Amino acid sequence: MIKNTHDNDLSARERILLTAHDLFYADGVRATGIDRIIKQAKVTKATFYRHFPSKNDLIIAFLNYRHERWMNWFTESIQRHGHRVDALIPTLLEWFSSEQYRGCVFINSVGELGEVIPEIIKISQQHKLDMTKHIESLLDGFANKVGTANALALAIDGAIICSQIDQDPDRAIEGLKVIVEALCIRR
Repeated sequence: MIKNTHDNDLSARERILLTAHDLFYADGVRATGIDRIIKQAKVTKATFYRHFPSKNDLIIAFLNYRHERWMNWFTESIQRHGHRVDALIPTLLEWFSSEQYRGCVFINSVGELGEVIPEIIKISQQHKLDMTKHIESLLDGFANKVGTANALALAIDGAIICSQIDQDPDRAIEGLKVIVEALCIRR
């Protein structure tokens, strides 16, 4: 799925952001301290704070970065699997089966910090809207593209949570297949 390479040629800002990306996703935003990010990114505190005046600034940058990376991966994977609505299944199976899978960072972040940092909710809403718009692009010829895309996005979010809780993608993927077939294939 989405992989990072921590190259010494990256700028300090890029190293901080990539390190935060990996740690925030793996361990959660609250559980990951700035000192740990600084140490793993191999930067000084002064360098860190020059690029990100607060942890909240880093969280916002991380979510925007994750959105861009995830959407690029999602659209590329959908294309690779045939650019049809049923391509959602192998795309999500690929993500859910990855060793790094820890659910949706946007859902997780809203749950962790949405009330404390309202910008997280806005970024997460935009992420879900962009995902839904891409799903809608797969529904040419459907009478209710918007409603169907919204229903599929909701089903995907449910599958994300199911797969995260079960720590096994099978039940989530099987349920999602039934929903995709009911909404799209057998229409």
